[in-house]
Amino acid sequence: MVWITLVAAGLLEIVWALALKASHGFTKPIPSVIAIVGMIASVVLLSLAMRSLPVGTAYVMWTGIGAVGAFIAGVIMFGEDVNIMRVVAAGLIVSGLVLMKVASPS
Repeated sequence: MVWITLVAAGLLEIVWALALKASHGFTKPIPSVIAIVGMIASVVLLSLAMRSLPVGTAYVMWTGIGAVGAFIAGVIMFGEDVNIMRVVAAGLIVSGLVLMKVASPS
C-alpha cells in the first residue's frame, strides 16, 4: 500500500507541474488552483509514504516519477523537444528509480 501511495504522490507531482506551466505564472485561475491543490495533495501523500519508507527512498522515487512524467507529458502536451540526450537522461532517472526500489527494505 505504501508504494501505491508514493506512486500516487508522484503522479500528482506531474499534475501540479503541468498545471503550473498552464497557469502562466499563476495568472490563470483554474490551472493555478489545480497546481496548488495538486502540490498539497502530492506532499501529503509523500508524507504518508514516509511513515514507512526511508526519506531518501521516498523522496528520490517521488521526484523521479514527477521528473520523468513531466518530461513525457511536456513532450506530448506542449510539444517540447525530444532528443537523444533528453531521452538518455530520462532513462537514467528511470534506472535509478528501479535500483532504489530494489535496494529498498519495504
